[in-house]
Amino acid sequence: MKIAKQIFDFAGAALLLVVTSPVLMLAFLAVRASSPGPAIFSQTRVGRDGLLFRCHKLRTMYQGTPSLPTHEAPASSVTSVGKVLRKFKLDELPQFWNVLKGEMSLVGPRPCLPTQAELIECRRRLGVLAALPGITGLAQIRGIDMSNPELLAETDAAYLRTASFWLDLRILFGTLYRS
Repeated sequence: MKIAKQIFDFAGAALLLVVTSPVLMLAFLAVRASSPGPAIFSQTRVGRDGLLFRCHKLRTMYQGTPSLPTHEAPASSVTSVGKVLRKFKLDELPQFWNVLKGEMSLVGPRPCLPTQAELIECRRRLGVLAALPGITGLAQIRGIDMSNPELLAETDAAYLRTASFWLDLRILFGTLYRS
């Protein structure tokens, strides 16, 4: 399963990066035109085995916004273009590079900030940190965010216990078609 998942992640990310490149370019230009600062936002996140890596996203907040979990950031810090990018999950497209680099998977537990100590400890206790973080995951399609660390870690652990190619496909489609 592990090698098949790696092949699926690499091939899927490469294909999706090519297919979405026109949308990514338009989004990149919209971010640059709407507010000062770089279009790509890189943030330190917790990866497999607790190792830190730089997670890439399209910038959805005004430059200078403190590095906080999304549920703690003030709504006024999100740009108008950022609201649209978030609504359609387009801000996540640069993470295909993280997948190609082997730092992330298409599906897995969402990577958290190193300051989210309670979530990191829950994930460590449940063995979730042994997995590559994902662009999307079971918790995301169930509407569970990082404001409930225990439930999030338990959902991540449940995903890892039942992970399969078909579950990953259901999660990917659930992410795309979630209302």
